Amino acid sequence: MHPFSTCHAPAERADSEKIIAQADLFAQRTLSRELLDAVPTLLAILNAQRQIVFNNRALLEFLGGTDAGFGLRPGELFGCSNAHLMPAGCGTAEACRTCGAVNAILSGLDGRKDSREYRLTRQEKGHHQALDLRVHTTPLFHEGQRFVVLTIEDISNQKRRSALERIFFHDILNLAGSVQGVSQILVEQPDDPDFDEMLRLLDSASSQIVDEIKAQRTLLAAENRELQVSLEPLNTRAMILQATEMYRRHPSAQGKQILTESGDDAWFFSDATLIARVLGNMVKNALEACREGETVSAGCALVNDCIEFWVRNPAVIPRDIQLQLFQRSFTTKGPGRGLGTYSMRLLTEEYLGGSISFTSTAEEGTTFRATLPLRMPDLTDSNHL
Repeated sequence: MHPFSTCHAPAERADSEKIIAQADLFAQRTLSRELLDAVPTLLAILNAQRQIVFNNRALLEFLGGTDAGFGLRPGELFGCSNAHLMPAGCGTAEACRTCGAVNAILSGLDGRKDSREYRLTRQEKGHHQALDLRVHTTPLFHEGQRFVVLTIEDISNQKRRSALERIFFHDILNLAGSVQGVSQILVEQPDDPDFDEMLRLLDSASSQIVDEIKAQRTLLAAENRELQVSLEPLNTRAMILQATEMYRRHPSAQGKQILTESGDDAWFFSDATLIARVLGNMVKNALEACREGETVSAGCALVNDCIEFWVRNPAVIPRDIQLQLFQRSFTTKGPGRGLGTYSMRLLTEEYLGGSISFTSTAEEGTTFRATLPLRMPDLTDSNHL
């Protein structure tokens, strides 16, 4: 691949000599420089090639280092997982087309102020860290050269809290409404011929309420690195059957079919609760993507000394959504509904030692796969990741 290949922003970079000269323009110990270092706002100045020529102290402290990162682009400094997908680095991969930071910077270079949300996943000490940021860009002309002032707000805690609260209250209120409705019928019409069916619905809805509460508790513990992993022998077919049976009576399954295909019957060691969360999300997402009359299929197979669980639905995910699917706060379901795929990856990759992937084509629909080791290391004494 050509070193200046790009799928989005221009790939060319200024050489090190020019970077040093541009950095010197902002290096003098003037009052303005001292003020920029004094404010708590994360701030950087970028040249016309989107390379950093100045960082203030707050940004360096946020990243936990002392290297100013001159010559790097923002995604490279932040450790964005997309920054090294192309030889030319940050801004040039296909996934960068949906990046708030790159697009805001390009607006700044075109002479327009801009403000956008910037979601990224970075590698920190071998683990994924999701960041939700808001970036602001302002054009700057200095010494006859074009620059962009980039300021950054960390809104990760705000976004996470908002998403968790909205998901929790949305799902719990829906389920509680079902319990209330069925209970009222039982009270008002005790001789209803469908009494037994009403009891079954009441039991199902109350079980789902408890399950939703447990799911939120698990996700909070996972994000806080407090989740305990408990290993035990598990059966592959039993786990996939449990996941599909759990959602046969779920509201999202109304008018749709769930087909559990026969797969490899094997035993493996992992955490039953966490796998149930991952597989449950895979099935639920597939059902929500389907229309009435369509079928969701699920199965499992042994692949290269690993167990692969898969769930397929006939819908196709648009390409721009595919590029953002595992970001924590990205959603196509309305405000605050974007943690399903994110939690699948968080639990699978950070706690279960596996990986999550998907394919989506018009010919075959969408298939999510969770690939897990047959025996993962015992993390009992070291799972505060």
